[in-house]
Amino acid sequence: MRTPAAGLTVCLLLLAGCSAAPTGRADGALRVMALDQCADQYVLALGEGHDLSLSPRADDPDSYLRAEAAGHRKVRPTLEAVVARAPDVVVRYWGGDAHLLAALEKRGITVVTIADAPDYATVEDNIARVAEALNREAEGEALISDMRGTLARGAPGAGHAPVSALYLTSGGFTTGGGTLVDATLKAAGLENAADHAGYGPVRVERLAMNPPERFVLGFYDQVRADRRGAGRHPLVQGLVEARPHTRLPAAVLTCPAWFMADAVPALAALREAS
Repeated sequence: MRTPAAGLTVCLLLLAGCSAAPTGRADGALRVMALDQCADQYVLALGEGHDLSLSPRADDPDSYLRAEAAGHRKVRPTLEAVVARAPDVVVRYWGGDAHLLAALEKRGITVVTIADAPDYATVEDNIARVAEALNREAEGEALISDMRGTLARGAPGAGHAPVSALYLTSGGFTTGGGTLVDATLKAAGLENAADHAGYGPVRVERLAMNPPERFVLGFYDQVRADRRGAGRHPLVQGLVEARPHTRLPAAVLTCPAWFMADAVPALAALREAS
């Protein structure tokens, strides 16, 4: 009986020993493989006409383009799956272990890694790089243009009064500077009430003593998640209900992508709420 380790070795040898990666079919279609849910969104938005293999989470409730994922092949991001599919292009955010990535590099397969984005300029770069790899530059430019238009619709006018807002997840975490959430709040003319960079927990007692003017709630639509998290504490819930707030669905928060900009018009309305 062949052991799992032996099977992995065979797959590595097959992948490493093959000739140069294929360049797609005669009609120009490429075999494209997404290794995680974030990569799914990019290849679904930019890969029309190509042969797409998506991750098993492509049609989960927190997948932004879950409806578009219907009918596409779902493949686990393993070395064996890559050998079977022989993709021309692999797109990933966090998916793929070190063995798989090393094998892809040795094989000469084009791998596009979506960068974590602290701002929308980085999102634009992500879009452009995936679009170039998929020979869909025009579609990428259109997506960037649409995102810029969405951001512009929520931008504050000159001289707007500063309004503080705290991003809060159901698990009791928030985020400060250097994140796409922070860039999104600022794009809507809101001041981030978090006093730290990156992600961190919220202390209920401190929140009660110094609550923000507005709340921006994330992942609260995942009703079975973090049921005992600080974000669902009765005191926190009371603070939220007493102030203007809005809820952002998990589907716009799980990936550094263009659809995060969809939150900006809603946040602009929150800015003006009384």
